[in-house]
Amino acid sequence: MTADSDEEISNSGAGAPLDATTNGAGIGAELREQQQQQQQQQQQQQQQQQQHNGEPPVSQRDWIIVLGACLGAFMAILDIQITNSSLADIQGTLGATIDEGSWISNSYLIAEIIVIPLSAWLARAFGQKQFLLASTILFVISSCLCGLAKDLTAMIIFRAAQGFTGGVLIPLAMHIILQKLPPSKQPIGMALFGISATFAPAIGPSLGGWITDNYGWPFVFYLNIIPGTFLIAILGTFLEKTKSQLHLLRNGDWAGIICMAVGLGCLETVLEEGNRKDWFGSDFILRLAVIAVVCLTAAVIIELKVKNPFVDLRVFTKRNFFFASIANLTVGAGLYGPTYVLPVYLSQVHGYNAAQIGQVMIWFGIPQLFVNPLVPILLKKFDPRILIFFGTSLFVIGFALNVPLNPNFSGPQFIIPQVVRAIGLPFIFIPLSGLATAGIEPAKLGSASALYNMTRNLGGSFGIAGIGTLLTIREKFHSHHIGEFVNIYSLAFQERLDYIVHGLRARGISSHAAEQQALAIIDGTIRKQANFMAFSDCYFVFAFVLGIGCLAVLCLEKSKSAPSAEMH
Repeated sequence: MTADSDEEISNSGAGAPLDATTNGAGIGAELREQQQQQQQQQQQQQQQQQQHNGEPPVSQRDWIIVLGACLGAFMAILDIQITNSSLADIQGTLGATIDEGSWISNSYLIAEIIVIPLSAWLARAFGQKQFLLASTILFVISSCLCGLAKDLTAMIIFRAAQGFTGGVLIPLAMHIILQKLPPSKQPIGMALFGISATFAPAIGPSLGGWITDNYGWPFVFYLNIIPGTFLIAILGTFLEKTKSQLHLLRNGDWAGIICMAVGLGCLETVLEEGNRKDWFGSDFILRLAVIAVVCLTAAVIIELKVKNPFVDLRVFTKRNFFFASIANLTVGAGLYGPTYVLPVYLSQVHGYNAAQIGQVMIWFGIPQLFVNPLVPILLKKFDPRILIFFGTSLFVIGFALNVPLNPNFSGPQFIIPQVVRAIGLPFIFIPLSGLATAGIEPAKLGSASALYNMTRNLGGSFGIAGIGTLLTIREKFHSHHIGEFVNIYSLAFQERLDYIVHGLRARGISSHAAEQQALAIIDGTIRKQANFMAFSDCYFVFAFVLGIGCLAVLCLEKSKSAPSAEMH
């Protein structure tokens, strides 16, 4: 073999690897191009599908805004209940009586119920971003001031400011969900909002009690600093700035606003203070009730007649919104009422402390975290009315499981009824919110969101006020009824009395004192049994009220604009 041949072979061998590398790089580039093309095609298909459904794509920015809005609603709703377990400590520090201390909660609720129907109008006037940011900042500041309050007057003022600014965050969160998400994604948004609206009341008392026991009651208010700062950052960074319309303030429906504010404020005060002040036996409550009726009637007339009302009451002419609001009213009663009556029962009848009550109450919250994400999936396959009826039925069953109560029915026995209701609530809240607002014109969504959330809060106030009064009336009724069968001249009564007296005298107590104590023990036994029966009546009434909600659900019609399986 010649030298030339060797060189040729050498060159040929050296060139082979170079060609392979080049070919490998080319193949890799082609694969990357194909992957990019496939990704582009998938994106185009998704966009085409969304366009076919008439829906714009949801950006990551919009999801962050929705999450932030739900966080704001969670903080505001949590603060309704979180002070309940701490009231005794707060009253002791501020030197307030029980009646005076009730205004720590009432001032928040009254301010909140007044601002909720005003929220959409104020957001238009000042600009949604500017108004939400200002409200969140003032909410955090007023929360801190509540923790620093040194007297009752300051606490009531700061709690009212907290309620006024926090009340804005609830309806506007729902409004943002309806603004930012297309119909097919709104159930997911409502699931997130549902956690805020239903999970917060469930954990509020237990969380407040735990914080108070471990860190002191001021930290119940300081708790808002971290999430509040996070929310301010989200709103300031991601929410688009909208143009303010300050002319709405100059040309505002001030007569309607004043009548609505005074009427709702008086109504909320009547509901919160009525039972404590013997309802219409009190001149104070009677006067407020008359003012509430007159002002609210005037507000409705004004809002229906003026050209530019601050809240559009005509949304109630929509069939689904009307019946969904009735159902929502009953849900509010069934949501907030038990958070009042169960702690009272466990503390008065079984001597539970705040921590033990919290361990029972939390079972109404935990299951919701797992059920909420499932409801949007089920909405793709089932008529929302079926899911709402299913959830309402579970709620009724959960209340019925508490009837009748007996001495052995304490914390552990409440767990299963709590879980049953917790499973049912997301099936009500998420699809009901969707059906209520479906088909409403975009310009009226703000009013719809405000009024819908107001009905739930009013339902809660009616539920707490009504059940507190019912508890007092039924306890007296059952005590009197049982007393009719306890005849001091009967053989059974005398035998029981002698048995107790004999036991007390064996402890060294004189005959007269032993007889007096024995009569007190029998009277206490009668009252305790009457308490069991009265609390059973309360749960029966809860079941009945939610049954009315079931009837309202039957009147709903399937909305054409509700998300369907084809839209996903």
